Amino acid sequence: MATFSRSRRDTADVPHPVDAVWELLVDPDAVARLTPMVARIEADGDQWLWCLQGVPLPGRALDLSMLETMSFTPQSRIDFTHGELERHLQAGAEGHYGLEPASDDGTRLTIDLTITARLPIPGVARPAVHTAMSQVLRHMGDRFASNMLRELDRRRSRS
Repeated sequence: MATFSRSRRDTADVPHPVDAVWELLVDPDAVARLTPMVARIEADGDQWLWCLQGVPLPGRALDLSMLETMSFTPQSRIDFTHGELERHLQAGAEGHYGLEPASDDGTRLTIDLTITARLPIPGVARPAVHTAMSQVLRHMGDRFASNMLRELDRRRSRS
């Protein structure tokens, strides 16, 4: 077992008001539905258990679980941290979502995270694993962003 980490930071202006973006990001079922490879999120207060399936890594795809402690500053920030990685919690994320009003009743959304995972892959494979992790983060982020925009548009059209 070796430990691997990758980080990603993205900022985008979302053409929806802060309250609509906030409502979506604090809904674990919606976040799970909109995020690729996330089978479900089991929320118990500020503890969110993320269950990921089929995460592609060199030579295999893994199912991983992450237990995140969520801290909510209404309408502006969601921080997340993880504890020790262990047998059943092989991965964790540290970081935050930041929300601030943008022009034309939009939201400037920043996502800053570092994923750390203990994997059954030798440390010598670090360059390949880091490349795969970066690709997975990019794919998950891009797909979440497009799914989030589609969901926000759908919710706006219903109101």
